[in-house]
Amino acid sequence: MKAKASIRIKMSSNEHLLSLLKALGPELKKSGSRSKVKLDRDISVVVLSVEAKDTIALRATLNTYLRWICSTIEVLEVITKRKSFKHDL
Repeated sequence: MKAKASIRIKMSSNEHLLSLLKALGPELKKSGSRSKVKLDRDISVVVLSVEAKDTIALRATLNTYLRWICSTIEVLEVITKRKSFKHDL
């Protein structure tokens, strides 16, 4: 592998962190021929580590996983707001 990147994302709660790891778990099991991906946790932080054969594969893999992470976080925030709203009623 020639290109590497590691991104740390602080999560708002441990529950959201675990939900994110569970949501992306199936994707991590699929091994690509041009890149390898790891998702780890460090207390309240998700660590996305990507190793790729070239910078093009690195960029494509990062973009894909970052979009999935952003989408998952947005959904978790909506769910949290709705739970809070229902609780206030």
